Amino acid sequence: MKQQLEQLLASALESLGGALAAAATTGAVTVERSRDARHGDFATNIALRLAKAARSNPRALAERIIAALPPSPTVLRTEIAGAGFINFFLSPAAYAEELAAIHEHTERYGHSTLGRGERVLLEFVSANPTGPLHVGHGRQAAYGATLANILAASGFEVTREYYINDAGRQVDILAVSTWVRYLEACGESLPFPENGYRGDYVREIAAQLRSAEGDALRRDAASVLAGLPPDAPEGDKEAYIDALIGRARELIGPEGFARVLALSLERMLADIREDLQQFGVRFDRWYSERELEHSGAIDRALARLERDGRLYLEQGATWFRATEFGDEKDRVVVRENGQKTYFASDIAYHLEKRERGFERLIDVLGADHHGYVARVRAGLTAMGEPGESLEVNLIQFVSLFRGGEKIPMGKREAQFVTLRQLREEVGNDACRLFYLMRSHDQPLDFDLELAKSRTNENPVYYIQYAHARVASVLKQMVARNLEFDRAEGLAHTALLTSAHEQAALACVTRFPEALEQAAVNRAPHALVHYLRELANALHTYYNAEPFLVEDSKVRNARLALVIGVQQVLRNGLGLLGVSAPESM
Repeated sequence: MKQQLEQLLASALESLGGALAAAATTGAVTVERSRDARHGDFATNIALRLAKAARSNPRALAERIIAALPPSPTVLRTEIAGAGFINFFLSPAAYAEELAAIHEHTERYGHSTLGRGERVLLEFVSANPTGPLHVGHGRQAAYGATLANILAASGFEVTREYYINDAGRQVDILAVSTWVRYLEACGESLPFPENGYRGDYVREIAAQLRSAEGDALRRDAASVLAGLPPDAPEGDKEAYIDALIGRARELIGPEGFARVLALSLERMLADIREDLQQFGVRFDRWYSERELEHSGAIDRALARLERDGRLYLEQGATWFRATEFGDEKDRVVVRENGQKTYFASDIAYHLEKRERGFERLIDVLGADHHGYVARVRAGLTAMGEPGESLEVNLIQFVSLFRGGEKIPMGKREAQFVTLRQLREEVGNDACRLFYLMRSHDQPLDFDLELAKSRTNENPVYYIQYAHARVASVLKQMVARNLEFDRAEGLAHTALLTSAHEQAALACVTRFPEALEQAAVNRAPHALVHYLRELANALHTYYNAEPFLVEDSKVRNARLALVIGVQQVLRNGLGLLGVSAPESM
């Protein structure tokens, strides 16, 4: 309906000619739902925005626009309000037509061509494979997976990608942590490094390493510890872990260390993949940082920057002139020791994304990546790519609460709640919807007790119960030997005149707009809020009026409405990755 009204306005402006006709093709024509039903169903401020260009008083221009509107069965009447707002009151036929569209398109109702096939690479989660996914990663997973669904439903061609950080120091720390636990399993006694990974999962990997290698990688504790610098708290934990990594490579050789690293990564990635799969999150591609390096993509990106004079040497390191492209400072791409930085990998990876033909690059990252956007955009721009092709959505932190008490968490010390533990406690549905209730750029307080409750205060229960209530009505219909006549119901929607029916009609037919808003603003939480409103409309209607009345025309019209509501609830929940149960 919104689109129809915008098309009517565009036609009116074109017929008026001049600057008004030009505005019809520039995206200036917009209508919005009215917040107050007394002001109509939709409104536009187009007359106020174009008054200066048209050299006209806004109210006078509004009158001209209304007079030029093509006749349409959608519009019952129009009125001018305030300084020049145009309010549209829709006809019952408009709502009847939209309700029929829900029944016709079923699971595809609300889908659109908004994205016009734009190729989008959506990278999300991309957690380092150095430990299980925790609750913060879960929020990134829920957001990214849902955004991908919303964009795909809105006409974008979406590819979902997980970037595996399987190169560099962090995975070396994982490997040496596994090796130390392996030595312990072999009977050696040595202190565990302060900067190592302490979770029980490391012991499990070490047990698998022992099963695979036997004593082949065992070295006595004295030879491991001899000559190492002191660990924290007396010494520097960073220097100690680096020295321990070097000692491991020395004692078991590069090939032995590579085997430890490969097994550690394999087990962690398998755990992450399984966790995400069980959470209903899928990826089209798992992209390895090692693959990026071995392909020569990093060297090609640096060569392009070098060719164009974007790099310089200082104190033995190679720097990128990032400040010339909007960043706050220049960035090192190759360290003094010849090792390429994470930043070099990042810009090479994003260049490679563009080279694969993706027009828009959307990264979903943790809140601590706030400086990421400017530097990577600077790299893209310096390499001849549009910096604005990159979007970065930062996901704020999650705090878990149980009984009003906050649960402490810290990853390196293994004091964290895993995504798997959260899912096992509250279920996938509650996880997905609770993660999405608030905007991603706001911190989230996750109430475990509320998520498990079967009350109207629990939004996942409230929305799912609305869907199940309609299913219950249909079961009652069958039990009473009644049948739903869709054709008769849709033909008599004019009988839906009560305030509750009008509210449900207005809300259910707003789904395409809610979906478009969620896509444009990258805001899955907007869809959650809409579904809560729709569930409220259904519950209110259910409590106010019977559906299975004697008059078949009224009965089928009411059933057509509530089945339409159920379909939209199912569509919306599906996009969120939440189930739509038939009973509760």
